[in-house]
Amino acid sequence: MMRYIEKELENLKDEVLEMWTLVYSQLNRAGEALLSLDKDLAREVIYREKRVNAFELKIDSDCEDIIGLYTPVAVDLRFVLAMLKINTNLERIADFCEGMSRFVIDYPQISVDAELLDKTNLREMLDTIKKMMEKGKEALTEESSSIAVGIFDMDNRVDEINRQATHIVARYIQDKPDRADECLHLIGIIRKMERIGDHCNNMAEEIIFYLDAKVLKHSTKK
Repeated sequence: MMRYIEKELENLKDEVLEMWTLVYSQLNRAGEALLSLDKDLAREVIYREKRVNAFELKIDSDCEDIIGLYTPVAVDLRFVLAMLKINTNLERIADFCEGMSRFVIDYPQISVDAELLDKTNLREMLDTIKKMMEKGKEALTEESSSIAVGIFDMDNRVDEINRQATHIVARYIQDKPDRADECLHLIGIIRKMERIGDHCNNMAEEIIFYLDAKVLKHSTKK
């Protein structure tokens, strides 16, 4: 039986990594669509969301089957539980990517001021959450908790950009009240990116839980 469960765990890991690649692609496309206001690219993201949802259900079912058929314990059980939670976080990231893309389609009159994008560090925020996803996948592939820990500092930077953006946009609206609608939608996009960073942080915690049996949820990351 040990030989069978090892194969099942290996297949599960491959599935989660494939899901990770799919969601990263969604994030990359959604980011490009946002910066260029490319509606065709945004529609691609929305169309591919169905594939993400189907994949999430498949991985959930596989995790349940492994637990039900093999009753894993210790590190094997931690692995399955971690994959189950990572799968959920990946699906939520994809949801935010879809939300960013719908913004591009639903508000064709919006043309975000390049100066405002620079001041809010939106491009840096996007690049950072993409790097967080890359590092998370690397940490899982290499089974390295040290790589996973590095994600926490990046999340701190994402949080900092989010906090600063609110004040920057508020001052911008005072100077240019006619752009208030655009600015409020931009704040919504920045919040979505901040939540993506949170989900990357959660996935890093799950990798550390699986590898080191350490529960970091609700704790301060240092």
